Amino acid sequence: MKKNILELFLLINFLILAPQSSFIHALSLDETITALSSISPNTSAQFRWDPLLQDGVFNLGDHYGAFSTAKKEGETGYLVINNREVFNVPLPYNDNGRLVFPDNFVGTLKDSFARLHENDALQFRITTIIIDPGHGGRDPGAIGRPVINGKTVELAEKDIVLKAGNELKKLLNQRYPDKRVIMTRETDVFPTLEQRADMANAVIVKDNEVVIFISIHANWGANPNARGYEVWHITSGYRRTLLDETRHNYSSDVMAILNAMLEEEYTTESILLADSILMGLQQEFGNSVPSRGRKANDWFVVRNSRMPAVLVELGFVSNQQDAILMTSDDGLKKYVRSLYNGITNFIGIIER
Repeated sequence: MKKNILELFLLINFLILAPQSSFIHALSLDETITALSSISPNTSAQFRWDPLLQDGVFNLGDHYGAFSTAKKEGETGYLVINNREVFNVPLPYNDNGRLVFPDNFVGTLKDSFARLHENDALQFRITTIIIDPGHGGRDPGAIGRPVINGKTVELAEKDIVLKAGNELKKLLNQRYPDKRVIMTRETDVFPTLEQRADMANAVIVKDNEVVIFISIHANWGANPNARGYEVWHITSGYRRTLLDETRHNYSSDVMAILNAMLEEEYTTESILLADSILMGLQQEFGNSVPSRGRKANDWFVVRNSRMPAVLVELGFVSNQQDAILMTSDDGLKKYVRSLYNGITNFIGIIER
């Protein structure tokens, strides 16, 4: 009995006198990334490390937590979230050659990311991008016959815009794994104009979500010297029925007002999207390709898509310089990069 009491006494003294840091539970890097990634099924946490400065950053989507490591276990310091919030927590430290993360540090970081992720879900978001390569199948679109490497080549609009659309989709999928990127056609088929608009309008969104529509085309002109890119949006005077009356219990007068307000909003956003794409093209090509500017017209797919929508004319298949540029790998990459930069810039502006 005395022996048991003595052992209990020694254990209590050990617990009291032992350094508190020796009881800090720590997670490995893989365990920390798994814990943070569990916040969002569509986004994985990322980790960056500077071995010289002994600084690290965790990213989850557009949010980040920055920290410096401790020289020894148990030291506290600052965890900075999005350069706005600061928490004093036990810092990560080196344990026999590997970086470990105290559970209090991981818990604070995870709680912050979860709160920010929840706030993101309530904010206005573009959830879907519709890419519409024009024409296709039995409809070749505009036909050009440029001379390339001494040979006359027949050039079909449908082939140029399909290749551009597919490449654009790849870039957008990489940039936005949490957004849907939908093609109205991914092969040489011919969806009707009605089917293209219906496909876009069928996307289901919540009240704080929106879809954008980008139709890609190539131009043709009777004057072989005509060249350059241009972006079209709906005319400001055109009026559509944008609200579904079956989903709203308002009087006809109120519905008319709400519909007019939404029309103004979509028209404004379409103009902003057009300007953003034009800026992307101008930044990519500079003075080497002329800009024909932003224009307004009630093209079928633009006026029948109940969302911000634009139609982009990349260049003229009837112009020797534009045709060569659109058919070369480097030239087409520039067009695709221009569209990508314009779209991502627009999304950044709208979602901020």
